[in-house]
Amino acid sequence: MKSSRRGTRTSHVEVSNVSPIGFWLLLDEREVFVPFKEFPWFRDATIGQLTAVERPHASHLHWPELDVDLAVESLDHPERFPLISQSGPKPGIRSAPTRSRTSGRRLTPSRLSG
Repeated sequence: MKSSRRGTRTSHVEVSNVSPIGFWLLLDEREVFVPFKEFPWFRDATIGQLTAVERPHASHLHWPELDVDLAVESLDHPERFPLISQSGPKPGIRSAPTRSRTSGRRLTPSRLSG
């Protein structure tokens, strides 16, 4: 009698801890710290969004609720993966004016900064 074939091996990933400066991922048998300074996409994420991480491939991490994809190698060597996404408005694109919560007046970029 032959044994049945083994199933597809899956790579495990889990968020083990979150702090004000980053979070820890368990990747297979090791723990990796993910600092918000180097990975700003996660800074304002909820615990639920951070922990909803998938690992579709051994070298690929995906956070579907945040629309973030990372190469596992970028966690070990972030200097090899310069940040492409930047916070704030892009050059040449004007943000829409907002209204002050207290006065209801329209805030222009000059009023927002000072």
